[in-house]
Amino acid sequence: MLKIGVLGAGHLGKIHLRLAQQSERYHLAGFFDLDQENAHQVKKDFGYHLFDSAEELIRSVDVVDIVTPTLSHFKIAQMALKAGKHIFVEKPITYTYQEAETLMKLAKEMGVKGQVGHVERFNPAFQAVESRIENPMFVEAHRLAEFNPRGTDVPVVLDLMIHDIEAVMSVVKGQVKTIHASGVSILSKTPDICNARVEFESGCVANFTASRISLKNMRKQRYFQRDAYISIDFLEKKCEVVKMKDAPAQPDEFAMILQNAEGKRKQIYFDNPKIKDNNAILEELESLADAIEQDSTPKVTLQQGANALKVANQIMDIINSEYERLKKINF
Repeated sequence: MLKIGVLGAGHLGKIHLRLAQQSERYHLAGFFDLDQENAHQVKKDFGYHLFDSAEELIRSVDVVDIVTPTLSHFKIAQMALKAGKHIFVEKPITYTYQEAETLMKLAKEMGVKGQVGHVERFNPAFQAVESRIENPMFVEAHRLAEFNPRGTDVPVVLDLMIHDIEAVMSVVKGQVKTIHASGVSILSKTPDICNARVEFESGCVANFTASRISLKNMRKQRYFQRDAYISIDFLEKKCEVVKMKDAPAQPDEFAMILQNAEGKRKQIYFDNPKIKDNNAILEELESLADAIEQDSTPKVTLQQGANALKVANQIMDIINSEYERLKKINF
């Protein structure tokens, strides 16, 4: 079994600790958290071994699970990689693309595996339709959340929108061509609401909306492609696939038929796959174990996490530039 240690014992860190302990693929060596009061409380409540430092934890394990605030990801991941340890780092991989590039080069030099925690790639609703998304031409993604102070240390683009950016980039072909974006800061020092329109070289256009001051939670994506519409509800773990095919000369009396101005007839039918229930976080952790033991490529590589971060940073740069422009006009 691979020895794993968890750095960070906040809300998500506690989940990682519990699942790592339950996993048959890992032996949980323990954890470390800079907040000593919280660390000792977690040790008292759950009995996990508490390391005296991050360095001691890294020396004692095969895999370092980084579940700390985003701004600390680079420093900790770099330390772990230099020690020759495999890493699992929660999204976003780092705060800047340049930091992510450094980690990628280091992981290659040290010959170790790295995976980024883009958990929606393991959402059973997304997995059920992933193979059915073929050359989409338009994508609509909404990720809305009620306000929670946890996570406001970074813009909503890095906190929420990046989930959808990475998932969409995993199924849309081609590089990003152009980006248009706008954002508004309401309660935080950084944008709390953001909309971005991303155009790919393939011709696909993806429209992303993220908010962390919504009255309700929503996590949905819709894909529109030739003769098919695919919707994914990440929150409810549901999906829907609506397809069209040429209508037969004599369709069933209950068939749904559409006819265009030229008289061409299409039949609408539903082709919804079965959704296999899973624990997405446990599955993503264990997928890294697979990659290590089989010497294969992790499902969400450091490069993929970095690519999503690059787009997210470009969106933030556009928003910040527009903010500075408007500030000059108004003042």
